Amino acid sequence: MALHLRVHPSLYNRRISFLFSPSSRNLSTASLLLNSNQTVTEPLAKSELESIVLKQYSHGKFYNLVQNAVALPSVLLTACHSLSLAASSCDSLTDRVSRRFSIEEMGREIRDGRFDIPSCCVGFESLVLPNLKLKVLIEAVRMVLEIVYDDRFATFSYGGRVGMGRHTAIRYLKNSVENPRWWFRVSFAREVFGDRNVDRLCVFVEEKINDCLLVEMIKKLFEFGILRIELGGCDKGRGFPQECGLNSILINVYFDGLDKEIQDMRLKMKLKNPQEDATSNDSVFYKPVNVYAVRYLDEILLITSGSKMLTMELKKKVVDVLEERLDLRVDRVNTSIHSAVSEKISFLGMYLQAVPPSVLRPPMSEKAVRAMKKYERQKEVRRVELRNARERNRKTLGLKIFRHVLKKLKQSNGYKCEYEIENEVRDIFRSWGEEVMQEFMGSLDERWKWHWLLTRGDFLSLRHIREKLPQDLVDAYDEFQEQVDKHLSPTQARKELDDEERRVQEEEEQRYAERTVQDLTKLCMKVSAPEELVRKAVKLVGFTNNMGRPRPISHLLALEDSDIIKWYAGVGRKWLDFFCCCHNFKMVKIIVSYHLRFSCILTLAEKHRSTKREAIRHYTKDLKVSDPYGNEEMHFPLEREVKMMGDKNLSNPRPVDGTLSLVLIRLASDEPLHSCAASFCERSDTTMYRVHLLQNRLQINPLDEEKWVRGMGTIHSALNRKCLPLCSAHISDVYLGKLTLQDVDGSSFIDLK
Repeated sequence: MALHLRVHPSLYNRRISFLFSPSSRNLSTASLLLNSNQTVTEPLAKSELESIVLKQYSHGKFYNLVQNAVALPSVLLTACHSLSLAASSCDSLTDRVSRRFSIEEMGREIRDGRFDIPSCCVGFESLVLPNLKLKVLIEAVRMVLEIVYDDRFATFSYGGRVGMGRHTAIRYLKNSVENPRWWFRVSFAREVFGDRNVDRLCVFVEEKINDCLLVEMIKKLFEFGILRIELGGCDKGRGFPQECGLNSILINVYFDGLDKEIQDMRLKMKLKNPQEDATSNDSVFYKPVNVYAVRYLDEILLITSGSKMLTMELKKKVVDVLEERLDLRVDRVNTSIHSAVSEKISFLGMYLQAVPPSVLRPPMSEKAVRAMKKYERQKEVRRVELRNARERNRKTLGLKIFRHVLKKLKQSNGYKCEYEIENEVRDIFRSWGEEVMQEFMGSLDERWKWHWLLTRGDFLSLRHIREKLPQDLVDAYDEFQEQVDKHLSPTQARKELDDEERRVQEEEEQRYAERTVQDLTKLCMKVSAPEELVRKAVKLVGFTNNMGRPRPISHLLALEDSDIIKWYAGVGRKWLDFFCCCHNFKMVKIIVSYHLRFSCILTLAEKHRSTKREAIRHYTKDLKVSDPYGNEEMHFPLEREVKMMGDKNLSNPRPVDGTLSLVLIRLASDEPLHSCAASFCERSDTTMYRVHLLQNRLQINPLDEEKWVRGMGTIHSALNRKCLPLCSAHISDVYLGKLTLQDVDGSSFIDLK
């Protein structure tokens, strides 16, 4: 009778540093090996996977992670679940995996060191891709390493971590960096990790993990070209097929020593700053010298609020660590110090610059103030119109009620009704009266008018007249005048109104003074989209002509109408999601709403040999298209949706490079049926598509920055004109940018002439 492998998380503590004795560790290892041959049916939860990994921790290190964690069938099944992209399947994940390979046998091969990595590699000229079985192993190793290292990385280490993407780094720069003065971005000479770098990486791994099988596996992945880390390139974290799933976390492990050095420098700088006295004078502006750092994989940015000499010293220490301890080649020419105020710097595909707060949150212009006042006047006119209409309706309704009651009283001895409505009518009239009185008391003009009418010609205030009148009449007149002055005299209300206007004016002056002081004493981070690079990419792909007008893209005419719209929608949404945190996001909105939308319309018009007007009449500006069942779909962002977008909801998306440079053209041939290339999708109703890459179609070398877009990555050219089968659901995801070629099985690519 087989024992159940999954261990309930309540039997273990949370993630803490705890110690096991050697005997208990050997006992747990034996129990895991005993259960490694069982059949598993469900993937592990994250807490259960953490428990398995943390059980291997002892005396400051993790031991035998490959045998006791990676090789477990439950962990391998969890890796399969992480890679699974099946759109809809009646079969369970275990059945779909078992029809491809046996995870139990795979676990035994890994545990015994018999897993054949070369047989799981697929070669395309200078590119080597893993098949699905090897991708499962790589994903299992990645999940285990993530549990080991994620909490131990520095807080400014981004990329390859859950919830720590590009937008998270940009949010940190915008919200936390104060008064930046000098900065520099570390640039590396473009080169691939060599044997010395791989050996150093393995040494860094062995500092935390004592596992010969894991180190040997990493070296084999580098040896056979599955793992390939190129510093200074543009292919990391973009979903390209040439990027291995272990790249991100291994880069973070490699640079972890540098992160700790930078963190020590930041702490020393913070201790040198004098403590701010809470009782100090407000007129003294306290500006501590701080060091800020952000690292996204191999992109490193350091910012200081101190002098240039301090920044030069910091740069020297960082470069020395990179060259001497990490054995990396730093491009010293491009790793130069820049002024944060007068010069922009490129980081994470965006431009950064230090600006006063008024640039990010400018005050209202005179034109905007006039427009706001005009809008307020229009609101007041509408409010008066509604009030007059309400009074007219009340008068009409009240007269109707009185006429009806009077008629009933004349026709009978008394007004009788099955329902008692007297209280309801009384409440209605009371509420009307209260509303009318509130409106009257709120109008100073009405109160002035009635106060003047009731107090003019008050001859009863004359003494010789009052002596001749009865005392009761004089007392009644005095009481009446008191009530008039109390309720109708607007003097107090006018005083309160003047006080309110004075308070508003003083607050506005105070805000103006604070804004002026902040502009003179504070600097904030401005993040901008690279407008010239985006427009160059738009022109390079063919969305616009030389005059900047939308034009059709001829090589998309072979696609179906829905696929054309989905491809444009995928590019547009990727751009909108990626640059939504930028200050000039309006420029990107215009490109998507105008250039991409009308380029799509012109492409559809050219395909059907119609005019632009006819295409708009058929598809509308929202680019509606019908699915196979006749239901209307809208994939392209709506104009109203684009206007409402902003940086309120950051989603850390991948850049647009993969979607922009890839087009899959359907083959018009009768090929034998293949399973879908998406991971663990077994649909056989597939269609064969040929890969067309932008750089090969335009015959441009991506390294030539004059012709290519600087910072724009590319899919490896070895996959150009290769074919792969995809089902209808996953080809739709590819066009929409939800699925990349990194998510497909490397052995599914077919070379058809």
